[in-house]
Amino acid sequence: MTIAKFGHVSAQQWKEAMGERTGQAVPLNEIPLPRRATAGSAGYDFTAPAETVIPAGGSALIPTGIRAEMEPGWVLVLFPRSSLGFRTGVRLSNTAGIIDSDYAFARNEGHIMVRLRNPSDHPVVIGRGERFCQGIFLPFGTAEEDETFEERHGGFGSTGK
Repeated sequence: MTIAKFGHVSAQQWKEAMGERTGQAVPLNEIPLPRRATAGSAGYDFTAPAETVIPAGGSALIPTGIRAEMEPGWVLVLFPRSSLGFRTGVRLSNTAGIIDSDYAFARNEGHIMVRLRNPSDHPVVIGRGERFCQGIFLPFGTAEEDETFEERHGGFGSTGK
């Protein structure tokens, strides 16, 4: 069952998100779309577009250059790749990233950005082109009494009140 499609954000969104790191990053059109490693893999691997150093006890934001359009009733949940967590202890700052089905149409074009936290006492380097997180599409349901009809307007973190 196909319920989603990955794509790249615009060059303008990419430039804004990368800021001064733009020259160090893979060109937007060369960022691979997330893909599964094997036919039995649930997770779609995301690659780092530029080398990122996560300081000891600190965090770093990685703009992926990727957006995901998906059918209503689905969510993309992001997790660190198992090997990254086992090897370095690095994890997502919010434990699991939630990419809602309407996020793709936000002002930031649904740009998926991942903040990683390094709890160790030494810096961790995520190399350019390294697979660092994975996304899994999951269906979700709503409660009978749900009367939410609001539409998304903002981007990253925009549903908070």
